[in-house]
Amino acid sequence: MKGYEIKRKELMKIAQDIKLLILDVDGVLTDGSIILDNEGNEFKAFHVRDGHGIKMLIKAGIHVALITGRYSKVVERRAHELGITEIYQKSHDKRVAYRQLVKKYSVDEKDVAYIGDDIVDIPLLKRAGFSVVVADADDEVKAAAMLTTKKRGGKGAVREICDFLLKAKGLWKDIIDEYSKV
Repeated sequence: MKGYEIKRKELMKIAQDIKLLILDVDGVLTDGSIILDNEGNEFKAFHVRDGHGIKMLIKAGIHVALITGRYSKVVERRAHELGITEIYQKSHDKRVAYRQLVKKYSVDEKDVAYIGDDIVDIPLLKRAGFSVVVADADDEVKAAAMLTTKKRGGKGAVREICDFLLKAKGLWKDIIDEYSKV
């Protein structure tokens, strides 16, 4: 099924059993830019709605983890703010962290969603039960995924998938009702 356009209804069916969402960071939670100043400080921009989507997933009982090839204190800080406790940095072979997460949470690979953007993400996109790439991912990476977001990395793509997962699990109406209370 991967690499082919799958109808939304089929994707919703696949997504309804997701228990673990794993995210790449640079290019997914950020737009891929890394800003360094003369003192060695690193700056990254995160989209606030992506963060709120992650918080809603965690509240709904879906585990969220980060796997990134780089190390950054900024990533640790943002993860802490969002309530993400599983952070794997300097993961040059992301499969190692992926296997640890699958084992730790005792989930089948079919119950894992992964969002990536670059060729280093292809192995996890091929393993995860629900594989997603951001709109501005490389074409070769898009070919390995079930779904490509409408939004770009760092520009709301993660929120798009958080909402998709919550809708697939039948939780969206309850969330809207909760926020609609006066």
